[in-house]
Amino acid sequence: MKDKAAIVGIGQTERYRRGQSLPRSMMDMAMEATLKALDDAGLTTNDLDGFAFYSGAPVEPGAMAYNLGVSHVKFAATLTAGGSGAAGSIGMAAAVIDAGLANVVVSLFVLQQVPTGRFGGSSEGPRKLPSSGGGGAYGGNANVSPEAAFISPASIMSPGHNFSLLTQRHMYQYGTKREHFAEVCISQRENAIKRPQSMRQTPLTLEDYFGARMISDPLCLFDYTMECDGAIAVITTSIERARDLPHTPVLISGSGIGGTGNNAHLLGNFQMPDETFASAGARDVAKQMYAMAEVGPQDVDVALLYDHFSPMVLMQLEDFQLCPIGESGPFVAEGNIRFGTGSIPVNTHGGNLSDFYCPGMTHIVEGVEQLRGTAINQVEGAEIALVTGGPSAIPMTGTILKKDR
Repeated sequence: MKDKAAIVGIGQTERYRRGQSLPRSMMDMAMEATLKALDDAGLTTNDLDGFAFYSGAPVEPGAMAYNLGVSHVKFAATLTAGGSGAAGSIGMAAAVIDAGLANVVVSLFVLQQVPTGRFGGSSEGPRKLPSSGGGGAYGGNANVSPEAAFISPASIMSPGHNFSLLTQRHMYQYGTKREHFAEVCISQRENAIKRPQSMRQTPLTLEDYFGARMISDPLCLFDYTMECDGAIAVITTSIERARDLPHTPVLISGSGIGGTGNNAHLLGNFQMPDETFASAGARDVAKQMYAMAEVGPQDVDVALLYDHFSPMVLMQLEDFQLCPIGESGPFVAEGNIRFGTGSIPVNTHGGNLSDFYCPGMTHIVEGVEQLRGTAINQVEGAEIALVTGGPSAIPMTGTILKKDR
């Protein structure tokens, strides 16, 4: 499917802090983002016939089609996993178009975190596990899985706890330091500050970073993504049709939607071998993606790496071969991911950490804007962008975007 489909439209709603999107509904925001993306592409709902979502989108394609007035849905599917499917959703859209299953496809994410947030948290604090009520083969309620029963006594209750363990392993194995995580946070904050729409506009210093409260050692407040409300949509169509539309087409050149089998799930019991334990689980995805696109890591001009937690940026630098395995700490310490001066600018929009959290979609939008030449932190001469989904569970995803010549 190399270069057979292109992104032609992007659209997004107003950005809200967590829980502040009410009284709007998720369907309302999803429809607004989709209509704006279609308008950006020079298309209408009469052209739309495909839906390529990833889980947590979380609106249902059929309801979307009904509310938008789409008369004939030719394709509708949702990738499993959470933010890890972000980059893969546009890869799936390209595959659908290449196969002739649909002509104009929307990929979408909408987030509304009320009243309790995504992981059971509330203004009163985290929700407790349900009591057993006398049932359950693992000493808990029937809605507690064996996996949850296994890890909960160790207080592994949310993604941050899981990724703190992976981070500790990387520090132990390769000598990575908290200063390296701070460099990710600080450089991305500097990128975000230059963008009026970014949610975080306050400068971040090394002193600020080390003065922040620890949440899950070694992850402090600034290592965690923001939690926001809003929606973003992306429109994909065939390259032939794209060249008749208003914007320079952004080609979907290669995509990997899968993962390294031993790292099938980074949220759980951590039974990975040493050689892939401290990784983002995307090394096979990277190989597949580069091979399909017929490019290598040396060809990437800008990298949009999913940053739900800052150390995972380092591990993705390694998995996607932008630096040697185990050397991402010194690599970022040398300023290599900085916009304007680094060898490979990373998250030029500020990422999930400082720009806006709509799991993975802002990274796709930034990749499109970089290749259109309209990004605020524009990388000079950018022709190839790498976009990744979040390290989490298979499918991990990565997609190569390329400027049409």
